[in-house]
Amino acid sequence: MKVRVLLFAELRETVGRGELELELPEGSTVAGLLAALRREHPALAGLLPRAKVAVDRELVGGAVELRPGSEVALIPPVGGG
Repeated sequence: MKVRVLLFAELRETVGRGELELELPEGSTVAGLLAALRREHPALAGLLPRAKVAVDRELVGGAVELRPGSEVALIPPVGGG
């Protein structure tokens, strides 16, 4: 199944693009998607554990199962003051 991954801020800068399309096995979870991203883009490994994940615009945990066509947004922590 294909899912669309949106990357923001330092995640986007690390990959060099703001959007990816990943092919994953049916029944894949958010945790599986994150593992696939670490394999395909090793530079993300240190950033992904701190990122929030939203599937179809709802914040979720790693056990959530993805559906074909899901939109997954990876949002890094925001600092400032």
